[in-house]
Amino acid sequence: MTEADISGVTLTAIRARSDTLRPNLLRTPSIMLSSQYISERLNGSEIFLKLECFQHTGTFKARGALSVALQIPDANRANGITAASAGNHAIAASWAAKTLDLSAKVVMQSSANPYRISRVKAQGAELVIKEPGAPTFAEAERLVHQENRTFIHPFEGLDTSLGTAGVGLELMEDIPRLDAVVVSCGGGGLISGVSTAVKLINPDCKVYGVEPEGADSMNQSFASGRPVTLEKTNTIADSLAPPMALPLGFALCKKYVDEMVRVSDAEICAGMVMLQEEAKIAVEPAAGAAMAGALGPLRERLSKQRVGIVICGANIDSTTFHDLLSRGQMFIDRSPKY
Repeated sequence: MTEADISGVTLTAIRARSDTLRPNLLRTPSIMLSSQYISERLNGSEIFLKLECFQHTGTFKARGALSVALQIPDANRANGITAASAGNHAIAASWAAKTLDLSAKVVMQSSANPYRISRVKAQGAELVIKEPGAPTFAEAERLVHQENRTFIHPFEGLDTSLGTAGVGLELMEDIPRLDAVVVSCGGGGLISGVSTAVKLINPDCKVYGVEPEGADSMNQSFASGRPVTLEKTNTIADSLAPPMALPLGFALCKKYVDEMVRVSDAEICAGMVMLQEEAKIAVEPAAGAAMAGALGPLRERLSKQRVGIVICGANIDSTTFHDLLSRGQMFIDRSPKY
C-alpha cells in the first residue's frame, strides 16, 4: 500500500488554516485542573484541560467540518453538502453549512441518540435516517452523485486534519512546556491534527492516543503497520467507534503519536465521573476516555509531568449521562494515595 502524502500538513499550513477559521470558531479555554485526587494518582503531575467541549456544536468536530466546507469551490457551493454520521459529525457538518449559508442534507444512523438528532434539526439541516454502517454511507454517496453535494468526511482528509490541528496549536500556545498530551481517538481526525501541531511545535512533548477496547482500529493499525478495518465495534463511546483507520490519518498518527493505549467501557465511565466530580464538567464518553487513559494505562508514564488532556466533546443527554456516571462510580478507587 502506498503511504498517504502528509507533506501538506505543516506548521505554516496549520497556522494559516487556524487564521482562516478563527472568525467562525471559538478559542476554547485551556485550564489547569485543581484536583488533589487526580494529582495524587499521577504522583504530583500538573494537569491542564483543553476544553474543546465548549466549541460550537459541543465538540471539536466543528473545526474539521468548517475547514472542509470552506474549501468547496464557488461553482459547487449552490449544491450544498452531505455527511454520514452517528451524531457529532452530522451536527458539526450541519452547523458549518449553516454558518457558510450552504444547504445541508445529512445522513444519520438509525441507532443515533435522539438528543443528537435534535441538534442536527436545530441547525436547519435536512435529515435522512438509514441503517448503521454501509447503508448510511451509501446514501451519502448517492447524494454526492445525484445531487452533486460535497461530502464532508467524518475524520479523513487533509483539510480535516488542518482544521483539528488548531486544537493542538491553541493548547501549545496557551500552556507552554508540556511534557505530554493525551487525546482520545476514533477514526483519527482529531488526534492526527493535534499530534502534528504538538510535535511540530515541541518535538519532545509526548502524544498519547486512547481508544476503547471495543473499537481499537488505530491500535491494531499501529501493530500491523497499515490502516486496519474492524469487522465490528462494541463500545459505549459511539463517537470513537468508526470501524477503520484510513491512510492520511494513520500516516500522521504513525509519524507523530508516540503510543496508543486502550481503555474499557467501565474505565471510560469512571473517566466521566472524574471529569464531573473533579473538573465540574459533564462530558460524553469520548472525553471520558482521555481521562481514563491518563489515570489508567498511562498513569506511570505521566507521573510528575505537565500533561495536557483534550476534552473533545460533551454532546450527551441527561438520562444517558446519569446512567453512565452510575456505572463509573462502581469502578473508582477512593482510597488515599500518598
